[in-house]
This record gives sequence, C-alpha cells and structure tokens, in this order.
Amino acid sequence: MVDHATPNLPSRDYDATVDFYAALGFEATYRDPGWLILQRGSLVMEFFADPSTDPASTAASCCLRVDDLDALYAACVAAGLPETHLGWPRLHPPRVEDSGMRIGYLIDLDGNLLRLVQNP
Repeated sequence: MVDHATPNLPSRDYDATVDFYAALGFEATYRDPGWLILQRGSLVMEFFADPSTDPASTAASCCLRVDDLDALYAACVAAGLPETHLGWPRLHPPRVEDSGMRIGYLIDLDGNLLRLVQNP
C-alpha cells in the first residue's frame, strides 16, 4: 500500500453526508456511530460525528488532489450543486490561481471546504 493521508471532517448527520456524497460518486466503505469512511476511486474521506458543527462558522477543510479535476467538477454540477458565493452546499469553478495550480472549491452541507486541486 502507498503511504497516504485522509481528511477527517465533521458531519452533523451521517445519513445526510452519505446521501450528499453518493450523488458525487462516493460510497460508504465503513460506518459506526463515531466514524464514517467514504470512497470514490482512490479518494478517501473520513468523517466524525459532530451534531454541533455550525456550517456558517466551521473552519474544517481539506484538499482533494485529482488527476481529472474536470470530471470531478462535472459530477458536482450534475448532482445539482449551485455555483454561487452564498450558502451551502455550493461550488466555485476551477481556475488557475496565483500559485499556478488549478483549483475549484466545494462547500458541503456541513460547511466543510474541499479544495479540488488538479494534479500536475
């Protein structure tokens, strides 16, 4: 197995989290009352139960570094996520940033910020 790290993000409601990410192609690979693991291909995200998370003020975030940013972003759009600057969930289209990296943004239903980063 290749060394790797996975994000650990708060979830107010596991059922809602599973449904939200299922629309983006993720499947639940593990679930118990305190932990949830979702996977889409080689992407793995882990969630811990935190019903007190405030989507308007959480600082939780992670980067999803992918070989095909356009395909992941298209899945988000196809799932009906709005491209807007207010509320959650929402999307911000990919663009080349000052760093030279191409990055899009997804804010999920718990306010978690996912940076969608195109691998070089």
